[in-house]
Amino acid sequence: MSDIKSLTKYLIEFRDERNWEQFHTSKDLATALSIEAAELNELFLWKTPAEAEQVDQEKIADELADVLVYALMLAHKKGFNVEEIIRNKMKKNGEKYPVEKARGNAKKYTEL
Repeated sequence: MSDIKSLTKYLIEFRDERNWEQFHTSKDLATALSIEAAELNELFLWKTPAEAEQVDQEKIADELADVLVYALMLAHKKGFNVEEIIRNKMKKNGEKYPVEKARGNAKKYTEL
């Protein structure tokens, strides 16, 4: 996951060159992340599953990039190791969704 560290370093340098850190509070980064996720969702709004698969790939990539940028920036701000927090979360998910109960269905863990 050294690519994530390198990418985060690039994002921080980009931010710092523009003196934007002053705007990047935890609250504002989380809010921006939510807004960008909503913009990603908007690309699929009111489309059938088949239509959703035909959404312009560049638009999806741009919105997804915005989501990832703000997620990485917030992780950096909070001092999180991205690989570690993802692995920890997946371990928790594995406990909530054991393969023998969760395989092939979309039920919430409380319904398994």
